[in-house]
Amino acid sequence: MEEIVQMHFTTVDYVIFVLLLVASAGIGLFYAFSGGRQRTTQEFLMADRSMSCLPVSLSLLATFQSAVAILGAPSEVYTFGTQYWFLGCSYFLGLLIPAHVFIPVFYRLRLSSAYEYLELRFNKSVRICGTATFIFQMVIYMGVVLYAPALALNAVTGFDLWGAVLAMGLVCTLYTALGGLKAVIWTDVFQTVVMFAGQLAVIVVGASQAGGIGEVWRKAVNGSRIAGIDLNPDPLERHTFWTLGVGGIFLMLALYGVNQAQVQRYLSSRTEKEAVMSCYVVFPCQQIVLGLGCLMGLVMFARYGEDSPLEKGYVKSNDQMVLYFVMDVFRDLPGLPGLFVACLFSGALSTISSAFNSLATVTMEDLIKPYFPNMNEAKATLLSKGLALAYGLVCLAMAYLASIMGSVLQAAFSIFGMVGGPLLGLFCLGMFFPWANPIGAVVGLGAGLAMAFWIGIGSFVMRISGSSPVPTLNTTALPLFDNMTTTVMTTLATKPRLTGVEALYSLSYMWYSAHNSATVVVVGLIVSFLTGPMKEKDLTPGTVFPVLGTLLFFLPERYREKLCCITPLVQKPKELSTQTYQKARKDKNGKAHCRDDPAPDDKEKKGDQAQTEDDENDLGTRIALPSCQLTAHTVVETTL
Repeated sequence: MEEIVQMHFTTVDYVIFVLLLVASAGIGLFYAFSGGRQRTTQEFLMADRSMSCLPVSLSLLATFQSAVAILGAPSEVYTFGTQYWFLGCSYFLGLLIPAHVFIPVFYRLRLSSAYEYLELRFNKSVRICGTATFIFQMVIYMGVVLYAPALALNAVTGFDLWGAVLAMGLVCTLYTALGGLKAVIWTDVFQTVVMFAGQLAVIVVGASQAGGIGEVWRKAVNGSRIAGIDLNPDPLERHTFWTLGVGGIFLMLALYGVNQAQVQRYLSSRTEKEAVMSCYVVFPCQQIVLGLGCLMGLVMFARYGEDSPLEKGYVKSNDQMVLYFVMDVFRDLPGLPGLFVACLFSGALSTISSAFNSLATVTMEDLIKPYFPNMNEAKATLLSKGLALAYGLVCLAMAYLASIMGSVLQAAFSIFGMVGGPLLGLFCLGMFFPWANPIGAVVGLGAGLAMAFWIGIGSFVMRISGSSPVPTLNTTALPLFDNMTTTVMTTLATKPRLTGVEALYSLSYMWYSAHNSATVVVVGLIVSFLTGPMKEKDLTPGTVFPVLGTLLFFLPERYREKLCCITPLVQKPKELSTQTYQKARKDKNGKAHCRDDPAPDDKEKKGDQAQTEDDENDLGTRIALPSCQLTAHTVVETTL
């Protein structure tokens, strides 16, 4: 390989980078001073529930397509081969289940925060626990996701580290605080296009310099970087078909099913149908993004082969290797390095802007509004903007902390994955198991978090201490299918098996979400049965998805009634756009009521309802459920 040359940005590269920031800020300012001018919490936090399918789907894609993923996927494929591509198999169920299970439940309850669901299903304590867990998760993650790509860029190109961090953080804070969710979604759309353009430019130029795609593929095959289906069932293996295709489903559910940043986008859709369609549109886009990442890794291998820039000492980490490759490919093409850096920081911008907006929403809806129900609309909107601004400043503070954490940086990334699994388990416990009670939910969440941090931190410490072997090349020669069993059994026989705590610490990170969410469900159910399971008549209608009733259809109704398996999902409201937003609620005794069902206290205040109705609408309260007329075995709750 040629002698390394010092790589610097040209003026054109800086201009392209600045244009990205200006365009993003411009979109925020446009929505700040157009339309409703972000004067209501409904517009600022929920985009007036007026978004169409395409921008929502591209925003869903961009939210967790962070700069870390743009840098990580190619270096993963370069180092270990294309086994990582089988993660795409998990996208089928990972997006179908949110589309047909989580979205109908959340959308028909007309929520603003996903954690409102936890209060309707359990109680306020569970809601606060879920909200606090989410805030902890996102606050730690957003600073690191801003700092890490800036650090890699600085190491490879000399690009000013804190100049990049401050520019990105302040611009993102500006358009999020001024333009609200509409600005966040439309900047995500713009940034998604930039991400695709940057990755395509690298692949096209890199492949042409390597002799074409055919030559890239030939070198990858010769270098054993093209992986077949590895059916090894061992959960300790880092990447196999099962860890990626099955374990990845739970990772996708934690991201696309119950994460506030994504749920908020579903709920901003005009109709439930458009929210569901956005999940379907995301699916091919995710496959394209995954394919581009894998292809870039193969082009890197075609250029460098086994002579990795990391091994030669040109760079110090895998994430820097991708940037080194980009600067190497584009060294004689001014402007294109700037395009890739714009692509890289588009990933960072889309992720942290979603974090700001979702954090402002949960803080407002879960921690402030319940305790200040009489706050007027203007003050609530101003406070929401202030929260978005405050979280932007917190993000910069976290980026500074990330700069002094050193080797703990990877642990901070892992926290995002560690916390997602228990939150998924908490929502699954409430949505699929009608007899789960609030005590079981809180204890289950605590157990899941304890398990997650035990395994995550233990694995991290073991890896640093060097007691864990370095992962082997995760590829196989494409075996004939009649020899597949032999291949798998040989792999199982030749690798020494870990036992005890070491085995637990060596669990593939792709199983973390599944393992931790299962812990929450199992512990939650056991505690619920020990402390007295919930009865069906105490459930808020529409909070339980009737999956058990469907699976146990063969049982007589009296047995299914005892198992709480009969309550149907609330039907779609016929004309959502013409109804007033008002959420389902519980009276002082904890009894569930829908919109048309007057609670005992309401009967005494019936004469005042007409007078206060407009005020409630201004506070952004949601449509409630239709009148809850359940099956004959329950108390029939109807309007007077």
